[in-house]
Amino acid sequence: MKKRLSIGLSMALIASSSLTAMAHNDSNKHDFKNWNKNNQIQSVEFISMKAPSTIENMVKTYTESTVKVTFKDGTVKEVPLNYDQLYLTKDKIVENKGEMIPAGTPIDVNGDPIVDNSIPEDPSYFISDAPDSNSLITKGNKTYMISHFEYDSQNNAGEEVSGLPASMTLTELNRDKKTGKLTVENAKKIDFSDVNGLWIPCNGSTTDWGTHLGSEEYEPDARAFENKESGAYKEVSNFAEYYFHDSSKANPYFYGWIPEISVSNKGETSVVKHYSTGRFSHELMKVLPDNKTALFGDDGGNTMMFMYVADEETDFSAGTLYAAKFDQTGTENGGSGNLDWIKLGHASDEEILDLIESGVTFSDIFETAEEPTDGFTAVKTNSHKTVEYLKVKPGMEKVAAFLEPRRYGAILGATAEFNKMEGLAVNEEDSKAYVAISYQNGSMEKQENAVQDDIQLHKIDSGVTYQLNLEKDQNDHSGAKIPSSYVPASMEGLVLGEDLSSPDEFGNTADPDKVANPDNLSFSEQLDTLFIGEDSGMHTNNFVWAYNMETKKLSRILSVPVGAEATGLSAVEGVKGSSYVLSNYQHPGADLGEKEITAVDKDKLEQAMKETLGIMETGGVGYIAGIPEIKGNQKWNEHAAKNRDNHKKHENSKRASGKNEQE
Repeated sequence: MKKRLSIGLSMALIASSSLTAMAHNDSNKHDFKNWNKNNQIQSVEFISMKAPSTIENMVKTYTESTVKVTFKDGTVKEVPLNYDQLYLTKDKIVENKGEMIPAGTPIDVNGDPIVDNSIPEDPSYFISDAPDSNSLITKGNKTYMISHFEYDSQNNAGEEVSGLPASMTLTELNRDKKTGKLTVENAKKIDFSDVNGLWIPCNGSTTDWGTHLGSEEYEPDARAFENKESGAYKEVSNFAEYYFHDSSKANPYFYGWIPEISVSNKGETSVVKHYSTGRFSHELMKVLPDNKTALFGDDGGNTMMFMYVADEETDFSAGTLYAAKFDQTGTENGGSGNLDWIKLGHASDEEILDLIESGVTFSDIFETAEEPTDGFTAVKTNSHKTVEYLKVKPGMEKVAAFLEPRRYGAILGATAEFNKMEGLAVNEEDSKAYVAISYQNGSMEKQENAVQDDIQLHKIDSGVTYQLNLEKDQNDHSGAKIPSSYVPASMEGLVLGEDLSSPDEFGNTADPDKVANPDNLSFSEQLDTLFIGEDSGMHTNNFVWAYNMETKKLSRILSVPVGAEATGLSAVEGVKGSSYVLSNYQHPGADLGEKEITAVDKDKLEQAMKETLGIMETGGVGYIAGIPEIKGNQKWNEHAAKNRDNHKKHENSKRASGKNEQE
């Protein structure tokens, strides 16, 4: 293993959360704290579990994986992992205006629960079946978790829901001091009324200074919104009606941003949206080790890779936005290429918000043509369904750069061909980042008659997780120096899925022993391990995997219910002596009817799903326990100290600027 596991590890394994796992297994009474106190760890290995093969296992969230710890004297200890569910999205754990409501219920601008009136004689609160990102945040002696709730798939009448506002929930957690086990103390909804509500929040991340960075993906098409017959107009108007109870407040430029949520020492939340980071289909924003540079997932087809460099550390209220041009260098092992960064512009949150509130529209920014025309650039981006012929109006370059960065980036030559660019993780010690391309197909293949064809990679429907190589002293496309030491200069495939030519007996169309359609990513510096969560229709059951960077071993460590997606993945280390892998699941039972399953009785499987969680009725929020925490690691101690310093610096900066929280 690398030095993060083998240098300076005096008694190195203390796993309060592993005691949680052992508490659930009476056959294993060992206590890591009493093992080899003067020994050092040689390696930590995740032992893979088998894929579920019975109806009983296919409908539940569980792990049979173990962690094998080898000490330098040859001693080997192995303990089981365990999945602890904190709550279901339908559980009434949220206190809201004196009433207990479900965790996944969205609220309107007044803080009232949003009601589903699709069955007039039986109105009820909407409940999201789609929990996603989690952040675990410690404030004083209290531990909080912020969780996303993306959407409600359908209303009570079974109809597809359009434009329903989303929500986040803040949960105060109790932590057992002996075992590390987490339980719910109380919960409340987070208020987004100061930022015009919350669009679809997908993945997210936790900053080193103790805040949560959320997301708003699938930004509404502002061009289509100008047509009142369009789906975009309907969706944004529905949102305004649900949230403001006033459809005249519909504005597509309110949505598609990065919200940052702070928690005070008293458990109060405050929210800002970072308009200077650009508006697109934000899967998430991941901050790099300098706490100034950030990368993003851009979910959908014909998307773009963006980078943001803030003016000041820990402060994303002003900075410079860049977009990447991909220069392909190979097709083997998923593919590879160099990245050339094009500067789009510099702005502050305040500047961009002023533009939005002024009522600027798509037609104020661009001239359009219906066919190839001199002076107009042909672009194909996720922003619109078809090829567009665009010209930026004089003086509107900055507006285009931040309200329409994908369209503007394509005009400047950035590559708009990435497909389903999802999760991100950072390996600080090795100056690497990782990005999930969930489905490597479509715009990432060679395309005849494409307006741009920078990416011409082999089709891999089950996707590829890529490694980004972070470099210093990089120049942008114009030759100007980029003010960051963590610029992605190149990328290459790291973990590949494998498509099957025909479904297997469980209905899988991708190899069940390899990752299919990677989505959530999280990296553990302590364990030198990349955790990968799936969002796959190619696996009948989705999994969470652990990929060891040193050994290149891939281990399945969690299975979620049939039809469900594994979400909310976050490796959390050093929480008062415990470590966890936060992991949720959403929309269980989805698309089950489409699966070609012969290994078990499909009707009985569907019935079992209905009798347990229901079909797309609720999702689950929880975590994997039993992850060993490594004490005495010099690198980890430096990382923890840096986080404490960043937190203090961020708090001092807020006070100095008059933005300190109300205590």
